[in-house]
Amino acid sequence: MKLQRNGRSKALAIGAMALVSSLSLAACGSDNNTNTTSGGSNGSSAAAAAINCGKAGTLLGAGSTAQAPAIDVWKTNFGSSCSGTTVNYSGGGSGAGVQQFNQGKVAFAGSDFALKPADVDASKAVCTGGKAIDLPMVAGLVSLVYNVDNVDNLVLDGPTAAKIFDSQITKWNDPAIAALNPGAKLPDAEIQTFHRSDDSGTTFNLTSYFGKTSGGAWSAEPSKAWKGKGGQSANGSAGVSAQIKQVKNSIGYAELSYAQTNNLKSAKIATGAAQPVEATAANAANTIASSTVSGTDGDLALTLDYGTKADNAYPIVLVTYEIACDKGNKAETLDTLKSFLTYTISDAAQKSIGDKGYVPMPAAIGDKVKAAVGTLA
Repeated sequence: MKLQRNGRSKALAIGAMALVSSLSLAACGSDNNTNTTSGGSNGSSAAAAAINCGKAGTLLGAGSTAQAPAIDVWKTNFGSSCSGTTVNYSGGGSGAGVQQFNQGKVAFAGSDFALKPADVDASKAVCTGGKAIDLPMVAGLVSLVYNVDNVDNLVLDGPTAAKIFDSQITKWNDPAIAALNPGAKLPDAEIQTFHRSDDSGTTFNLTSYFGKTSGGAWSAEPSKAWKGKGGQSANGSAGVSAQIKQVKNSIGYAELSYAQTNNLKSAKIATGAAQPVEATAANAANTIASSTVSGTDGDLALTLDYGTKADNAYPIVLVTYEIACDKGNKAETLDTLKSFLTYTISDAAQKSIGDKGYVPMPAAIGDKVKAAVGTLA
């Protein structure tokens, strides 16, 4: 069994190296998560080379804050290359984005969780003759960000993290935390947790991890709405990150890009692997590389292995989707939509967001997305 696990870990590591070979894992220097920068002139020119502009016009999108820093890079590159075309993307969370899409207010939505059957049914009112589908576009991870003085290498596992966020563990020096962190100077202080106030795919991915690994400590079903007890809420990943940065002895959750830009510490996760796993894009790539397409009838929703125990595989991963109509897109925006999404799934565009903490989409999945975008009508 040990030989099998080591072999699988080695294979995943090789796949991950291919995925992140162009990734720069250096933290961004700004605290502003909404800057529309392209990551330097070389990155901009490389990204621009992949753009085949459609008709000039304005393309509206809304939803996931997890993918907002990536969209900011992409819309800047796209707009710079395509004169007269503007992409406007507002955050607000995955739930709000799907709602706006199904109300016909935006051409595409960003979501950190795959569409529910009810969402697909509702989309038929705006996708004339068709329906909404999930197109995996941005891959990354959910970081457990914390602010505790003199604790720089916090380790948590599924049961302990779930109990913290459900107010079952309320002190930093609780025996369960101490057991995972021998020698750490854990304070005799109350834990202040922060969670998302908005419906969020980030919340869905975190609670999916709890559901898989907490051993029943987290009793609620995975949900985009927060179901834990206690704690304080904040809007969006930016709001949660800002609170963690300001409040001592706090812990919350946000995508790696927000942890980096806010200089927040991220907990390592004890998964049952040989060593606790750091929250890095390279380690997330190991897990994402093993994902499989579970959607049907043109939908490309993925199944993620939150319970992985492979070495160097970070378990709290996420894939954010662009939601679009397979058929029935508005004629005035269809050409621009296809042009923009063709660019965002290109190798150049995927590489251009590496320094934001994202993971390039595995080639096998990216090829399916490229083919699906080409058939949008």
